[in-house]
Amino acid sequence: MKAVWRGKVIAESDRTLEMHGYRYFPREEVRMDLLKRADKTDSDRACPHGVQFYHVADGADRVERAAWSYEAPKPAMKPVDHWIGFWDEVEVVLA
Repeated sequence: MKAVWRGKVIAESDRTLEMHGYRYFPREEVRMDLLKRADKTDSDRACPHGVQFYHVADGADRVERAAWSYEAPKPAMKPVDHWIGFWDEVEVVLA
């Protein structure tokens, strides 16, 4: 699987996991240099899994909160602990 944003491959892995309709990538297979930690909102702080959102950015080109990670997941989300999910302008496709 690949995560592609504006023609750039930002993640690629054959070890992705699908959970609750989203595909998650192991962090070590994500271009973390293109992810910038977003400030937490009240909704983020209320998440029981310790969600952290990221802006996907390359220079001045950026899409807000298009990636996330569960950094303190409860058992239901434990398989994707610290893995990265994508949405919005990031397209997840077969490699």
